[in-house]
Amino acid sequence: MSAPAPALQWLRTGQEVFPAMLTAIHAARESIRLETYICTDGKIGRQFRDALVRAAQRGVRVSMLVDALGCWLLSDTFFEPLIAAGGKVHRFNPLHLWRFGVRDHRKLLVCDERTAFIGGFNLADEYAGDGVNSGWCDLGVRIETGAVVGELASSFDELFALADFRRKPLLRLRAFKRRRKSRVLPAEIPFWSRPGPAASPLHSGLHQDFVRAQEVRIMTAYFLPTRKLRHDLLRLMRRGGRVRLILAGKSDVLLAQLAGRSLYHRLLTAGVEIYEYQPQILHAKLVIVDHTAYVGSANFDVRSLKLNYELMLRFEEKAFTATAREIFDDTLKHCRKIELPAWRASQSFWPRWQQYWAHFLLARVDVFCALRQFQALAK
Repeated sequence: MSAPAPALQWLRTGQEVFPAMLTAIHAARESIRLETYICTDGKIGRQFRDALVRAAQRGVRVSMLVDALGCWLLSDTFFEPLIAAGGKVHRFNPLHLWRFGVRDHRKLLVCDERTAFIGGFNLADEYAGDGVNSGWCDLGVRIETGAVVGELASSFDELFALADFRRKPLLRLRAFKRRRKSRVLPAEIPFWSRPGPAASPLHSGLHQDFVRAQEVRIMTAYFLPTRKLRHDLLRLMRRGGRVRLILAGKSDVLLAQLAGRSLYHRLLTAGVEIYEYQPQILHAKLVIVDHTAYVGSANFDVRSLKLNYELMLRFEEKAFTATAREIFDDTLKHCRKIELPAWRASQSFWPRWQQYWAHFLLARVDVFCALRQFQALAK
């Protein structure tokens, strides 16, 4: 007899995560909830759509939520077979000029309210591979912890009901108000957040952990932390702690890469260690604070922390967080360390000018516009 699967399992590559998710969909007998920012009409997207069609045909309740901006190139005809089979498909926040900045960046699969998957993987062919020789570098987690899976299912249902933004604004705010309340952090907790000027639960949780941390490791596709979290990291360095960052050497969003690099000089001067991942585009989202690990859809940037609907889980399970540290260390082997003297020498007027304006656009203009749009919706 084979050993039972662990309640928490890391899925380190697209080669691991997509087959595991499809297996769970094939095994589902009651309900499937699938949420993603991007779905493309490629091999991976069609595999998932066809698996959902077969599930709906055998009587499973299938609901799929995609972001309207992330899937703006995806024709409505792509989902017609699923809808014809009885599945439900919603596009979150249909594109409109005055609410363009409010996005659902979450990635979630819940099958039968017993098994869930979270992470950074979108349903697109570029995520298939090992993250080194081919495919983007990303991370996912399989969860079979009943209470957490149930909460994840409930969070999907709330956002699925809000997707078209036609409900009254008051109802939209009530649905996620409790998600933004500060809580004492238990050992295992999901964070999901809506846009808003106040600190999200994720932001508050990171701050609470940072203020008493001795070591922080961050692996993220886009690095543009809020001023508060950036100061938390600098204070950690001043009290003798250690901060290591794995950031994108190759990025799918050049503007985000430039904005993040605008912070390098001050961080390097403070003693923060910065590494850039070299083989492929880095898309993983992982924060390790001493013996605590955060994993999910949120990047370590102001958009994920303040503007998007995001989903992260916080874990203190020893074996799970030990593996997180192993993953971080393995990823370091494929990185180039950024040294302060070489960085200073490379910073002529032109790259500094580009970085300044990228930072201004993402940390100021994007934040101002998205929050104004969300507040207008809430009136």
